Amino acid sequence: MKLFDVIILTQKDYISPKHIDTYVQNVLYEDELVQKALESLGLTVKRVAWDDSHFEWTSTQCVLFRATWDYFHRFSEFSQWLENVAKKTILLNSETIIRWNIDKHYLFDLHRKGVHVADTYFIEQGTTETLKELHKKLKWNETVLKPCISGGARHTYKLNSENIASHEALFKDLISNESMMLQPFQYNIVSKGEISMMVFNGTFTHAILKIAKSGDFRVQDDFGGSVHNYTPTPDEITFAENCVKACSELPIYARVDIFEDNNKKIALAELELIEPELWFRNYPEAATVLAKSIYKKLK
Repeated sequence: MKLFDVIILTQKDYISPKHIDTYVQNVLYEDELVQKALESLGLTVKRVAWDDSHFEWTSTQCVLFRATWDYFHRFSEFSQWLENVAKKTILLNSETIIRWNIDKHYLFDLHRKGVHVADTYFIEQGTTETLKELHKKLKWNETVLKPCISGGARHTYKLNSENIASHEALFKDLISNESMMLQPFQYNIVSKGEISMMVFNGTFTHAILKIAKSGDFRVQDDFGGSVHNYTPTPDEITFAENCVKACSELPIYARVDIFEDNNKKIALAELELIEPELWFRNYPEAATVLAKSIYKKLK
């Protein structure tokens, strides 16, 4: 008999933290909303760090990825752990879709299925082309460079003719270790922001608008970006739900980050299926929607 129905997966920094700032408080509060929603349905729940070597993963029916936000800094270790745990319990979302979603090459797969994504050029590990050569070939003047496996704007750089040369050495070092991606700079993200659409079991629940601070292009609150409640248009809702439906399997939760591209079309920035911040604090009712989806899957 399983001891737990659901394990809420986090990282060890958020298990009994000694210092609780606003950032950590948000993590704890949102996990609490999800845990209470699950427990209200009669499910047994526990929060566990993904790298807890003492926890027996066969003791739970499923694990729900929430704040495992250190995985891309420890990817080899995380990947091995993921393979091991997938043999012992149900992963939400599944190992298959997590591995697909970890690498931003998934954008190409969605594009082939008709999803409009930001123009993207993938630079494979080991390439010998320089940033200057790539920009000349692509005829892009202002771009954003970032890793294919990343999060929290890690190694994300805005490039133009004035600073490309100063990034060549860093790029050479990065591309020797991992694949990167280059995208035209999206001016409307700066002026209008980026919209995060939460979709549970294929159905939209709520959205927030992220706006970069003055003088920056990164909308993450880690870099001073601000977050606002947002009511999406019917077209934006349809777009977000269609992005999720284009996946090889229906994820139980997704965050669909969209924006208006340089041609004024709705475009997908990223589809987050691993451990996205889902902004339950802005719409607590969504925790109940997620909990009911999990309950149906288990029962």
